[in-house]
Amino acid sequence: MKHNILPVIMAGGSGTRLWPLSRALYPKQFLVLQGNQSLFQQAHLRLQALGADDIAVSQPCVVGNEEHRFLVLDQLREVKGMPSSLVLEPAGRNTAPAVTLAALQAIEGGEDPILVVTPADQTVTNEAAYVAALQTAIRAAAGGDIVILGITPDRPETGFGYIRSGAADAQGAHPVQAFVEKPNLETAKSYLAQGGYYWNSGMFVMRASRWLAALGQFRSDIAEATRKSWDVRAKDDVFVRPGKSEFVAVPSESVDYAVMEQCPAKPESGFVVRMVPLDAGWSDLGAWDAVWQVSEHDAAGNAAHGDVLMQDTQNTLVHATSRLVSTVGLDNIVVVETPDAVLVADRSRSQDVKKIVEKLGGLSRSEGTLHRRVHRPWGWYDSIDSGPRFQVKRIMVKPKASLSLQMHHHRAEHWIVVSGTAEVTNGDKVLMLSENQSTYIPLGTVHRLVNPGTIPLEIIEVQSGSYLGEDDIVRFQDNYGRSA
Repeated sequence: MKHNILPVIMAGGSGTRLWPLSRALYPKQFLVLQGNQSLFQQAHLRLQALGADDIAVSQPCVVGNEEHRFLVLDQLREVKGMPSSLVLEPAGRNTAPAVTLAALQAIEGGEDPILVVTPADQTVTNEAAYVAALQTAIRAAAGGDIVILGITPDRPETGFGYIRSGAADAQGAHPVQAFVEKPNLETAKSYLAQGGYYWNSGMFVMRASRWLAALGQFRSDIAEATRKSWDVRAKDDVFVRPGKSEFVAVPSESVDYAVMEQCPAKPESGFVVRMVPLDAGWSDLGAWDAVWQVSEHDAAGNAAHGDVLMQDTQNTLVHATSRLVSTVGLDNIVVVETPDAVLVADRSRSQDVKKIVEKLGGLSRSEGTLHRRVHRPWGWYDSIDSGPRFQVKRIMVKPKASLSLQMHHHRAEHWIVVSGTAEVTNGDKVLMLSENQSTYIPLGTVHRLVNPGTIPLEIIEVQSGSYLGEDDIVRFQDNYGRSA
C-alpha cells in the first residue's frame, strides 16, 4: 500500500530569543546558522527525503504569514523546491488553528493524505536516523492513530515538555500515557533516571481527516471558527488567504493543549496517540545557549562564527556578521554582533533575550523587527548612512524584478548604477542606465526601477528631503499586491 504524505512546515514564528540575528521580518527559521542552508531549507530537504517504496512525498504545504511569503518562495527556489500551497495566516493563533488550515487544504481535492507536521526552525545532526523515525511514524499513522516524535533525552532538561510512554509495539511505536508539563530540575533528573520519558518535539504525523475529527471532538470551537475562515478564503497562485476577520475570531491554542493531551486523558474518545523515539541530534534552537550547544567548539569550549578573536575566553559563543569581534576574559557569555545592534548576555540567561525585544517594541524602535538590510519581494536594501535631511541606501534588484511605480511627497532621490542594467521610469521618460551612470528624481516625480537583465542590479540611492521615512510612498502600480 502506497502512503501519500503531505509535508506541513510551520514557518510563522518570530524567534525573539535569537535577537538580534532573528527579527520579526526575518526570523530565525530563515537564517543560516549552520552549513549553507537556512533552518527552513533544511526542514524542507529533510522532509523531501522521506520517500520510500511505500511512501510518496508531495511538495510541502507551508503555513506562514503575509510578511514572509516571498521569503518562503525565494528560499524554496534556492533548493529547487516549490510549495504545493502557502497558507497565509491573517493573525497569529498558535499551532492548533495553523495545523487545521493545513488539514483543510490537504483534503481540498477529495484526498486524505498523511500530514507530516514539523516546525521550520529545528536541526538534526543524524539525518538517516531522522528519516527512519519519520518513516516509522508514517506507517504507524496510516491506520488512523496520531503519532508524535519523542526526543530521546540526554540531559535533565527543564525547558521542554515531556511525554510519558509505555513499551514499544511491533512497529516501534510506544503508547503515550500522558503529556507532562515542563518539570523542575529534580523532577527532570528523575525522568531521566527511570526512563520512558521523552521530550516533546512538536513534530507529529496523522491523516488530515483524523486531525479534523479529533479537533472537532475536543475543541469544536476552534474547528468551527477555523472552518468559517477557510470557507471565505482567497487564492492567488500558491497563496491561500483565509478570511481575516473570521480568523481573528479563532481561539488561540496549541496543538498539545487542544488535542494531544486530551487523547490519553480521555481514552473513551477513541483517539490514540503513539510516539516514535527520535535520537538524531535534535535541537529546537530556542535560544542562544542551544546554538552554542550544537556548534563546533574549540578546546576551551568556545563557538565562533565570523571574524572573531578570543583571548582567555571559555564556554562562550561569539557570532560576528559585519566586523571583527574580540573578547578577553569571558566565561559562559553570548556575544552577537550585527550592523545595527550588539547583544552581550550571560549564556544561562539566553531565554531572557526576548525581554529586550519586548522593550524595543515598547520604545517603538525598529531594531526589534527590521535588520539594517531589509528584504523585499524584488530584492533588498541596506541603509548604509544617514544624517539630517539625507539617507544613503545600497539597493539590489533581482533579475527581471521591479519596484513599484511610485512617488514621494517629501524627498528627492539620486540613483547611481554600481553593477547591472537599470530601466528607470523618471516622470514621462524611460531611461536605460549601465554601470557608473546615474539619474536624479525630483520630489513629487512618479518613478520606477526595473532590472531587465539576467544578473542582479545594484545601485546606490541618495535620498534628500525633509522626511525620509519608509511610509512616504504612494504606489500607483505594484507587482506584489502592496497598496502602501
